[in-house]
Amino acid sequence: MYLMFKKIKMKLSRQFTLFGSAIFCVVIFSLYLMLDHVQFDHPKNMKKGGLFPNAQLSILHEKIDHLERLLAENNEIISNIRDSVINLSESVKDNQGDHETSNSSKGLFSKVFGSSSSSTSIDAEDCQFALKGYAKESNLQMLDIYNILPFDNPDGGVWKQGFDITYNENEWDDEQLQVFVVPHSHNDPGWLKTFDEYYRDQTQHILNNMVAKLQEDDRRKFIWSEISYFSKWWSTIDSQKKDAVKRLCELGQFEITTGGWVMTDEANTHIYAMIDQLLEGHQWLERNLGIKPRSGWAIDPFGHTSTMAYLLKRTGISNMLIQRVHYSVKKYLAKQRNLEFFWRQNWDQNGNTDILCQMMPFYSYDIPHTCGPDPKICCQFDFKRLPGGRISCPWRIPPVEIHDGNVQERAKLILDQYRKKSKLYRTKVVLIPLGDDFRYDQWSEWDQQFQNYQRLFDYMNSHPELHVQAQFGTLSDYFDALHKTTESGNSPSPFPVLSGDFFTYADRDDHYWSGYFTSRPFYKRMDRVLESHLRAAEILYSLALVGAQQSNKMAMFPSSEDYKLLIEARRNLGLFQHHDAITGTAKEWVVMDYGTRLFHSLLNLKKVIGDSAHFLILKDKEGYKHNPSMPFLQMDDSQASQDSLPQRTTIELSPTPRFLVLYNPTDQDRISVVTVQVNSHKVRVLTASGQPVEAQISAVWDGPTTVSKNLFQISFVAHVSALGLGLYHLVEASDIKPVLTDYTVYQSGREEISIDSPFKIDTLKSYTGDVTIENLNLKAWFSGTKGFLEKINTKEDKREHQINIQFWWYGTTSNRDKSGAYLFLPNGEAKLYVPSEPPILRIARGPLFSEVICIYQHFTHSVRLNNVHGIDGLSLEISNIVDIRGEINQEIVMRLTTDVKSNNQFYTDLNDFQIQPRQTLSKLPLQANFYPLTTTAYIQDNDVRLTLHSAQSLGVASLKSGQLEVILDRRLMQDDNRGLGQGLKDNKVTANLFRVLLEKRIGVDVHDESNKAVNYRSLLSHKICSYLNHPIFPMVVNLNVDEVPPLLNLYSPLMSSMPCDMHILNLRTIEGKVDGTPSDEAALIIHRKGFDCRFSNQNTGLFCSTTQGKIPVHNLFRDLRIQHLTPSTLTLMHETQNHNNTRDIELNPMEISTFRVQLR
Repeated sequence: MYLMFKKIKMKLSRQFTLFGSAIFCVVIFSLYLMLDHVQFDHPKNMKKGGLFPNAQLSILHEKIDHLERLLAENNEIISNIRDSVINLSESVKDNQGDHETSNSSKGLFSKVFGSSSSSTSIDAEDCQFALKGYAKESNLQMLDIYNILPFDNPDGGVWKQGFDITYNENEWDDEQLQVFVVPHSHNDPGWLKTFDEYYRDQTQHILNNMVAKLQEDDRRKFIWSEISYFSKWWSTIDSQKKDAVKRLCELGQFEITTGGWVMTDEANTHIYAMIDQLLEGHQWLERNLGIKPRSGWAIDPFGHTSTMAYLLKRTGISNMLIQRVHYSVKKYLAKQRNLEFFWRQNWDQNGNTDILCQMMPFYSYDIPHTCGPDPKICCQFDFKRLPGGRISCPWRIPPVEIHDGNVQERAKLILDQYRKKSKLYRTKVVLIPLGDDFRYDQWSEWDQQFQNYQRLFDYMNSHPELHVQAQFGTLSDYFDALHKTTESGNSPSPFPVLSGDFFTYADRDDHYWSGYFTSRPFYKRMDRVLESHLRAAEILYSLALVGAQQSNKMAMFPSSEDYKLLIEARRNLGLFQHHDAITGTAKEWVVMDYGTRLFHSLLNLKKVIGDSAHFLILKDKEGYKHNPSMPFLQMDDSQASQDSLPQRTTIELSPTPRFLVLYNPTDQDRISVVTVQVNSHKVRVLTASGQPVEAQISAVWDGPTTVSKNLFQISFVAHVSALGLGLYHLVEASDIKPVLTDYTVYQSGREEISIDSPFKIDTLKSYTGDVTIENLNLKAWFSGTKGFLEKINTKEDKREHQINIQFWWYGTTSNRDKSGAYLFLPNGEAKLYVPSEPPILRIARGPLFSEVICIYQHFTHSVRLNNVHGIDGLSLEISNIVDIRGEINQEIVMRLTTDVKSNNQFYTDLNDFQIQPRQTLSKLPLQANFYPLTTTAYIQDNDVRLTLHSAQSLGVASLKSGQLEVILDRRLMQDDNRGLGQGLKDNKVTANLFRVLLEKRIGVDVHDESNKAVNYRSLLSHKICSYLNHPIFPMVVNLNVDEVPPLLNLYSPLMSSMPCDMHILNLRTIEGKVDGTPSDEAALIIHRKGFDCRFSNQNTGLFCSTTQGKIPVHNLFRDLRIQHLTPSTLTLMHETQNHNNTRDIELNPMEISTFRVQLR
């Protein structure tokens, strides 16, 4: 029987192979014939209002172009056919040969990949990574620590949140205590003042003073972090002062720590922007100072992500310091002398990601909380607080000048603090930061601090019986001494290994800093939009720049002009990653300043995208002309001001085709529903070769029940290659019978109205039954009275899932300390949103999408199902327009309540880089169980995973089994006593966007997973997240362009889709030797994502495979040759050792690698 089955299987395989080969031949031949009969080609020199000529030469060129591309794709197509044969064979074996064929637009790759039940070709070896445990060598796992800690807060004495520290005076007899006092000034690039105001009033004086005062005594040291400020200052100083700074760097008196554009927030930031601001800072340092930062310094971000540890390690930085960590965690680690540790990523099995990290032990980074456990004593050694100054010590014991008469007593007093602090660590080297916000802006403070401390050091160092060596130092001086102490001899490292992250931060009592995860969500959304535009602009510009060089069009292409706009956008985005910017924790006018910078860069990036796409989409580059006063391409949306929502621009139609160019910023071939706004519902959509495309016409609603008579939206399914441009035509056609969306409007008791429009609109006074919409994969039920989702049926497995969406309010506590920009201090559990009047419900149904919209006083909530094959049809798209500007001390929440048996476990992403398991702990207050959501949160059980994908950073929690909730906006009337001095009263009408995905899990045990500190998204989830955060960019050829030259049907820069798990984070042109000009090199940054294979692999809609992390370099780009490719550290600071191997790009799972690349 077995042999018989085997023969049948072999016969079937041969038949399928022959069948697949035949299909391939037919496709190629059909396309060639199609080219011979094209009746709707591009104009050669089409005047406005003209018709298409029969330019035979142009058609012949197009045939040759297409045939060359088809031949280049031959290997990939055969490979995919082979994979399809294997899948078909398996389906026959399982008696499941039910494969539909896509009937969407007739592009080549849709015919090859368009099966509605396409299985992704995943290498079995690539599935093994997610099955491994976590970093087993870690001595300290933060999830375990959270389970152990009681989270009580007993009075610890002088160290209120700690304990009494004692020591034996003879402990240092054999090895003296080394003390490194590190002067620093923490300069927020915007907070209570704008970036420019701070620079004018304080920062420039700090840096000017630094140059003069460090030169007075070579024992003096100083560290600096924020390159945004430093670069601005550098541009104003003369060459003599620049030379002095370089000398101070060479002498080791002045050190740049971290070297990022800002000291980035670590909760709300996306990995793209985190890397980009590091790149901008490090590249600036290399060009101007020739230095490479060695140590990381993060004293003010409100909680810390393990992603930052990974990124610093990848740049070549080997040490780092952090400060704002939950006081209970600090105390726990301090008791075990584990405040210095190797921070290891959860997935790391061998320690490759280890970076030595010091956690500061006490409440703050200011001087009273850094010399030792007793702030009353430490404050006496902040000599800016000497009597007569503007600030004093809250403990009412002022500092005194150090002189011969008191130096012995004062030295012993502070040495006692140094010794006690050193007892919290494992070596006899201790770090003492000496600074605070915007310190050393006065000439006098430099003298007060440095002269008094030098007297103390001189006394200590001249008395050997004290067994201490004290000096000023940089951060790297400290770490160098630490390494020297611990690396002598053959003994193992004394430092433990820690894995996990440090959210959510609390600085005292129940004051958890989970409010800023959501504060000012309007700008968090704007940040993500700008990131998407910047990445798109970087990649298109880099490709167009090479193309312009190849075509000898550099004199015409606006390379320098657009590159300056790119630099400005990089820096504005980088500035917004600051831990008082994207967090929403700055003064109102400072927020407006950030918003204006983001807004201007968004406008400028639209120009760069349009300019680059214009060059790349031209068939004949010889005809390229750039007219800055009349851009060739116009984007499909516009934004009136920095605090308004974007609106679609209207494409004016006529019988003459309007050319629509679509850019796909994702690195896989893509099928997506694209929607643009037009001025007529009588419109036909055509492919570049003139083939009609199915489209759905929708109304533009001016109000809940009023429809525009002049504006319409047209949606169609577009096929665009990876990182490529696609061309479509929009034609006004009076003879067409358009496919119109059908509408039903439920008035919820209001009087029925008549709506005059070409659409079929049924209006009903009320409805109490269920409302349903469905597509190929899902069917969704909604409440007919509330309009909220209630359940979903997944058609693949015919299972029904309870998913109830509701909205809730959180108030703020009646205690003295209330919620503010930083803190979330609710007055108990959330209260259900009860509207003052019932909603208006609007149900739209059509062949390409259906949606349910409910309009309430405080929000408009919509759920859409796209009725298409592929990724767009596998999830529900949720959008909310939120307006709580009239509320007082309220926070609005969207909660999903499901039948997923998640217990107390849920999962959130860290910076869209990795997944961190979370536990909802009853011993913690409600606000402590909220965590940052950058792009992804999910709950799961043995059978199903429910994932919420987000297009903006917000706060998320799972307070009960089966629940996920996100805070959408916060309006708070008071300050929360963390220095801001304002509430949150500048709310905007805010849009947020999500996608909900249900996935069937296979072969998992949720109880086994609960013991692991690592988890991974599915490939499908990765791609949905990518689609959500990187939508297609529609651009239309300007109506005022007189002559539209021949355009390419498609522009495909990549040979094929990237492997499913490989993502091009950036292709970023490197700045040249002349400031503000591009070089001929780019930074190619690639991330290989970790993923879980244990899901149903049918209907994924993925046009890609996995390749064990390998990409042949010569197969990456289609028409470009890689002149050289040099592996580098993340920010190009160092070349890696294997730089001679340019044949293959090879990455391990989770790895991010940067390559210095030159394209020709």
